[in-house]
Amino acid sequence: MSKNKLKKFAEMETFSNVFQCAIGQLNAEGKFESREDTSVQAMRGHWHDTYFHNTHPIVLELGCGRGEYTVGLAALYPDKNFIGVDIKGARLWAGAKQAIEQNLTNVAFLRTNIEMLSRFFATDEIGEIWITFPDPQMNKATKRLTSSFFMQRYQEVMIPNGLIHLKTDSPFLSTYTREMIRINQYPLIADTADLYASSNTNQPLLHEAQALQTHYEKQWLDRGLKINYITWQLTKKSEFIEPTIEIEKDTYRSYGRNYQTLNAKH
Repeated sequence: MSKNKLKKFAEMETFSNVFQCAIGQLNAEGKFESREDTSVQAMRGHWHDTYFHNTHPIVLELGCGRGEYTVGLAALYPDKNFIGVDIKGARLWAGAKQAIEQNLTNVAFLRTNIEMLSRFFATDEIGEIWITFPDPQMNKATKRLTSSFFMQRYQEVMIPNGLIHLKTDSPFLSTYTREMIRINQYPLIADTADLYASSNTNQPLLHEAQALQTHYEKQWLDRGLKINYITWQLTKKSEFIEPTIEIEKDTYRSYGRNYQTLNAKH
């Protein structure tokens, strides 16, 4: 591990807005090696009274990376609490430090795997979820953050009819997500295949989604790519249906952020 990363990890240990497992609890892939409780797991069900000291809704950003969107939302909406979730500690450092510098008390960061949310949040503790530009995981459905696999896990911690927001440059993931919503009969609240061409004043959620742009989102827009924005309500279910439709794969890399020409011969 580089000295720079070691320095960031050491500094994060002093940040009051970062919650993470002891390094010994995580293996090389960032997964728990032990099921024993840790101090961060003691936060389960107590985020309002122990950390935020208010009853405002808690909003998660999953796969938050450097936390720019989490921090941006916290600054825009002081009447909500925001928690950025990611497994990469060196990334979280940037957002956590920025939040401290801006004196934002309604933002925190949690270092963990997303599939383990119920280890850190209680039933009905989360009001909304933002998923911003995730890896579309075109080869494995259970890794897609909008899959039925994850809907089941989100349901374990979200309030009934809580909102899930997706912003993505990926035609593959947006098509898949729309089908997941349709076959599971989740109420669709907002849906656009070109977010920044949308100006419907009757959909305030569109304006909320337009208010912030991530570093990579700006790059996609500069390249002429369109941004999909989809919001749905997570109604409580006992069974979850996984889409089985064939979807054309994206012709550029989204997760690696290295643009590939749309011309296959290159």
